[in-house]
Amino acid sequence: MDRELALNIVRVTEAAAIGCGKYFGRGNKEIADQAATDGMRSMFQVLDISGTVVIGEGELDEAPMLYIGEKIGTWEEGTPEIDIAVDPLDGTKLIAKGLPGALAVVAVAPKGCLLHAPDMYMHKIAVGPKAAGCVDITAPLEQNLYNVAKALHKDITEVTVTIQDRERHEDLINRARSVGARIKLFGDGDVATAIATCFEDSGVDIMVGKGGAPEGVISAAALKCLGGEFQGILSPNTDEERIRCEKMMGENWNRVLTMEDLAKGDDIIFAATGVSDGELLKGVRYGSDNRAKTYSVVTRSKTGTIRFIETTHVLDKKPKYAFVD
Repeated sequence: MDRELALNIVRVTEAAAIGCGKYFGRGNKEIADQAATDGMRSMFQVLDISGTVVIGEGELDEAPMLYIGEKIGTWEEGTPEIDIAVDPLDGTKLIAKGLPGALAVVAVAPKGCLLHAPDMYMHKIAVGPKAAGCVDITAPLEQNLYNVAKALHKDITEVTVTIQDRERHEDLINRARSVGARIKLFGDGDVATAIATCFEDSGVDIMVGKGGAPEGVISAAALKCLGGEFQGILSPNTDEERIRCEKMMGENWNRVLTMEDLAKGDDIIFAATGVSDGELLKGVRYGSDNRAKTYSVVTRSKTGTIRFIETTHVLDKKPKYAFVD
């Protein structure tokens, strides 16, 4: 893929963030998500790509835009065929409630390189570059925490594990406490939380828990670019979901999925723009004279380059992003 595509993908996440940022704290997650989706799609449509959404807002009958299988881009002859995984608003509840940590995220890869993960739960573990190769999702949590502590040259009491604040994670929380690890609970936005493990300033060393499988694909793509490690195991809750797993993944559907299973190859691009303030990125700032400022990160697995981008937008000179009241 052309390296210039990385900066174009940032324009996509910026459009999503600007589109939904005005709904911060307004109590309607559906409208915020729709505005993010509209903004993202409007920018995708002018890119010189032959793109197919493999992780999106849902199936065609569930989502009018950015649905799984949707063709986006100009699709002109000679444009690169790419897989696209999107979460226009990672943290819809965060925006609705006026809370920090929401992002607009996109991962792209050559055709056939991003897993079309079924829409169900996935057990997950994520660590940053210094602990990559030291964790095993099938091992007890206690063992993984001690391994991370050793890799980071920390005492176990200095290791911070982040876990989504859900009843299903009560056992994980208790086990982390039993060995003396620090625990940071989060409410929503597990893509952002997985990414945080790759930045020392975030104060997060390891993420564990069960969350959405589509978000797992995006997280794996991001961590592959950032040098971290992500592992997942699909976790269907019903017989219908299990049958879907078998159809999509084969008989060995419950195997450990590595980053190479979820995001194949060495040419993955990941971009994120802050919607509300978080540990990694600031949220959208709306200024006077119809201007906005965004804060983004973009990285590419082929080069390992990580760019933080601060952009001032003169909205009068841009396509009209959808603001739905």
